[in-house]
Amino acid sequence: MQIDPALQSSADNYKLLTNLVVPRPIAWVSTLSQSGVVNLAPFSFFNALGSDPVYLVISVGRNDKGELKDTEQNIQSSGEFVVNMVTEDLFDAMNLSAADFPPDQSELEAAQLQMAPSVHIKTPRVARAQVSMECKLFSAQQLGANMLFIGQVVMFHVADALIGPRLRVNGFTPIGRLGSPSVYCRTTDQFDVARITYAQWQGKDKATGA
Repeated sequence: MQIDPALQSSADNYKLLTNLVVPRPIAWVSTLSQSGVVNLAPFSFFNALGSDPVYLVISVGRNDKGELKDTEQNIQSSGEFVVNMVTEDLFDAMNLSAADFPPDQSELEAAQLQMAPSVHIKTPRVARAQVSMECKLFSAQQLGANMLFIGQVVMFHVADALIGPRLRVNGFTPIGRLGSPSVYCRTTDQFDVARITYAQWQGKDKATGA
């Protein structure tokens, strides 16, 4: 089947895209309003962009009323945010934080969460998160109905138990997002395959006589 996005509604395109580009990591973004209210919301239009410097990208759409979300307003005003990664023990709290809380009410009390201070920015991080990344806003770009935020990571917070020799991360199993609106996946089923070089491929090819 061929589906032309130009002939579909934005809602149908969203549904199709989010069911096909899977799994997606979840950025549980904490931000701070000008009045000091901590906002916490999940976004799966999220990924890493580069490591020199370290950049993350999140894309924030409008709310159901077509208005700016608290996350976008807070990042624009403060120039900073924290990406907290979601593991299974935090799933219920993450899911609750996606509700349409009013701007003057933090999701933290309802989700029974405690925050911890960041090092380089004012915005706090989720204390129970195994991984949190402090970000300073590098750039913002409007992409249709979405605002694309590129943040430079200025501090990693990683649970001690996850870090092995040479900064190898072991045992980290965040939740991923699958289909819209509410399908998720675990990352506990993992496998490790070494990348093959061209020279190794040539040797394997000759060995088989192909």
